[in-house]
Amino acid sequence: MRWPDRYLYGLAFLTAFSGATLTLSVLAAPDAATPARNQFGQPDMQGFWSFASVTPLQRPEHLADKEFMTVQEAREFEQSIVTARQARFEREPDGLNIGYNDFWDEWGDGVGDNLRTSIIVSPANGRIPPLSEGAVLQRSSANGDVPSQRPARFLLGGISKDGPEDRGLSERCLVGFNTGPPMLPSKYNNNMQLLQFSDHVVIVTEMIHDARIIPLDGRPHADPAITQWGGNARGHWQGDTLVVHTRNFTDKIASLSQPYAAWGSAENMQLEERFTLNGNGSLVYEFTINDPATFVEPIKGILHMRPSPDRIYEYACHEGNYALPGILAGARQAETR
Repeated sequence: MRWPDRYLYGLAFLTAFSGATLTLSVLAAPDAATPARNQFGQPDMQGFWSFASVTPLQRPEHLADKEFMTVQEAREFEQSIVTARQARFEREPDGLNIGYNDFWDEWGDGVGDNLRTSIIVSPANGRIPPLSEGAVLQRSSANGDVPSQRPARFLLGGISKDGPEDRGLSERCLVGFNTGPPMLPSKYNNNMQLLQFSDHVVIVTEMIHDARIIPLDGRPHADPAITQWGGNARGHWQGDTLVVHTRNFTDKIASLSQPYAAWGSAENMQLEERFTLNGNGSLVYEFTINDPATFVEPIKGILHMRPSPDRIYEYACHEGNYALPGILAGARQAETR
């Protein structure tokens, strides 16, 4: 199976790749074993999890409705990524022509036991659906500002240098470019810690070091007038699946974001996330974006998280904070000249 380079290096970070070697860990199909329980009788999901993956967000168009790869196709896919990355090292062996050299990258270790050709599984073609009437796809660029109307909902880049609100959200250290919600693999810090209590769960994402505290006690959502960057989440157990419903997102973020693109506004979005342990020891993460104001149909995605032997450490995002005065002052000097 041939995956063209444009799908390996498409919209920034839509695909992710690992270091010099990749090990495919295709495991047996999940069995129906009962998961271990914690002291509260819940399936024991507590611990550190990695959601790094080479599976692209969108299915390459040439695969049409092919949802799953065979084991052999997955190996070929991973090898194509290794080959492309090694070629990049040959062009830039010292890494001096890129912002961060590859030492800092955390691209994942293959597809694991998830042989899907894309994270998105619905629509059936594995692609982001068309925008609803009136919704806007806002784009930015790594090569310069792309003028647009405020708010700037994308993650990196900018619409101008008139003020800090014209820069991308991750550039301003407000939100991570993989933490969402929903969580999506990206260049680095693809890790989260899940903590369980009798009436709460806490999801701590490494990127931006954000903690989502999710009540399980049946309390209602906050008043719709109270909006948050990460929304207002409420959870419950449905059998052995942890279900989290989130709404009350601020209109300053998009329904779906990637580093240089933002689809619509999350103001009316409702997000469902489902966490289930499978027989292979993976934590299966499913999310559904339901936002008729942005997309003509819901978006459902599935990815598998793997247990991580490592801790997560505080990600103190300061580059945007320290750099913004210089960015804006430089723009004023340029205007003066």
